[in-house]
Amino acid sequence: MSDDAPVRIASTMMLVREAPAVEVLMVKRNQAIDHFSGAMLFPGGKVEPSDLDPAWRAQVEGWDDIPESERGPRISAIRETFEECGILPAVQGYRTSPGDTRALRAAMDRGEASFLAHLQQQGLRPDLRSLSLFARWRTPPVVAKRFDTYFYLVQAPAEQVARADGRETIMVEWITAPAALDMAARGERTIVFPTRMNLSLLARAGSVADAIAAAAGRPARVVEPVVELHGDKRFLRLQAEDGYGPALEPLLF
Repeated sequence: MSDDAPVRIASTMMLVREAPAVEVLMVKRNQAIDHFSGAMLFPGGKVEPSDLDPAWRAQVEGWDDIPESERGPRISAIRETFEECGILPAVQGYRTSPGDTRALRAAMDRGEASFLAHLQQQGLRPDLRSLSLFARWRTPPVVAKRFDTYFYLVQAPAEQVARADGRETIMVEWITAPAALDMAARGERTIVFPTRMNLSLLARAGSVADAIAAAAGRPARVVEPVVELHGDKRFLRLQAEDGYGPALEPLLF
């Protein structure tokens, strides 16, 4: 695989709550989806051209406080969370149910409705500053589909209820990070390497406030696993500076 393979910008949202332990919302991908099919992930996806519309400047809070390179990924993470789970984070006082927005979410998925237009019509202004950058991962050049993915952390709005969209996601689950990691280790959940590693970081936090503070205190870094050959098999290894501890993962594709 050439180093010239395109790298797509993506983002994912770690919605967290205390119940009373820290739980994170995970979604199960539809088996029919070609990327990460059947895996448990955080809601998210590729940054779309609509997430980069200049009109967002007037529709969000904190525009000038966020680096230009992160505005699209943050908007994308908010949009994808709404589409996949029916939850609208980063907006104070928003109350609705996934059932109320089912038709809208389906229309957005088909490209027939605009997330931006919906927020404009409802007078809703997400605060981009409420998202904490938790991590940023880039797939190595040997992988055919490369992504530069921003992981954001945000406290889940207590008054909203998550529900899968039924197409991309077929299940939603609130779960503690240690429980998710244990289930993955026992083969009861399929959780991909970057997600597992970020669950391991989240597992260190005793509260949502601890998780947010830890994210703010970590040096900005792009995690790009190193590919190593052991015998006739390839593995991904994280570097000590990545902050996850020792990790060696078989490269399966």
